[in-house]
Amino acid sequence: MATYAIWNNKGGVGKSYLTFQLACEYARTHPGERVLAVDLCPQANSSGMLLGGMEAGEQTLDELSSRTPRRNISGYMEDRITSPYVNPKRGSGYVLQVASFNRHVPKNLYLVPGDEQLEVQASRVLAATNPGPPDAWRIVHTWISDLIADVKQSWNTKDATVFLDCNPSFTIYTELALGAADRLIIPFSSDGSSRRAVRALLALVYGIARQQGAQQSQYFLNAEQYRLPLPDIYCYVGNRLTQYIKSAQAFKAVVRAIGDEIWDVWRSNSNRFYVHPSGALIPSGRKAFERMFQAEIPDANTASVVSSSLGIPILALTAGIKSVAGKEVMVNQSQLDRQQPAMTALARMIE
Repeated sequence: MATYAIWNNKGGVGKSYLTFQLACEYARTHPGERVLAVDLCPQANSSGMLLGGMEAGEQTLDELSSRTPRRNISGYMEDRITSPYVNPKRGSGYVLQVASFNRHVPKNLYLVPGDEQLEVQASRVLAATNPGPPDAWRIVHTWISDLIADVKQSWNTKDATVFLDCNPSFTIYTELALGAADRLIIPFSSDGSSRRAVRALLALVYGIARQQGAQQSQYFLNAEQYRLPLPDIYCYVGNRLTQYIKSAQAFKAVVRAIGDEIWDVWRSNSNRFYVHPSGALIPSGRKAFERMFQAEIPDANTASVVSSSLGIPILALTAGIKSVAGKEVMVNQSQLDRQQPAMTALARMIE
């Protein structure tokens, strides 16, 4: 059981969709375990999906943000801005059971919802890192770790699987998520900008620059200085891939190029990866590496849209006519057959 950050330094790669699907499927297949999702993205897209989709989910998010204190991640952040260097230990008060709002998700799935107010709070969170005590930067970067610990304590358990949906940009909230994560899942789309984003991610988080002597990120330098552990790369996921490139040859070329980037990192920095499942042998070649660290989630087209719009996990969605925003939409079984087995396989990789 571990904490997984789902992040790439690029929008549009489907990280929120992946968080929604992965958290739901993992919770469904582990009914005896409590599963927590924390939405650190101001857009709160994964929260909207989890809480019921485009209409019901958004209404719930509005209601949660209107409470005093706000019953979401912004409420927790306000708590920590007020007490930046001493944990008030009220994190469990911002968690809700998702099934209370959305009957389609497992009852053992819990959520700290996202909120657009994060954007307004960002400068105040940054201000807490300096000035302050000598290790102010490190303390602030453990706020999400504190939140998770608070929740676990309220559950009377030391173990729980946690999924962190991150801001696509490399903001303070991304840094806080990475500071709490044990493992990193990197979603990507099959386009050139996604390849550049993977390069940027490797440099920003791990100091792995493609050009010798390139300036390193302050996050990487500070993490080393304050001995803040960096998450291990767990896998990289080609997400809803056929949506972007129709040519199979071009599609394979882009996926291969992104794989090359991460394969090169493995050959020179294998200590940055988490070998899985537990007890597995270290990959001895490219094919074995890809089997362990690469996953692909084909696009389910209309089914993907319906799943996210209605808050119905893709594994719980059935073929037939669905009502979305007042319109009847047909979900074909062939669409489900493309994505459901891949999502099942990815959830099985999580341990």
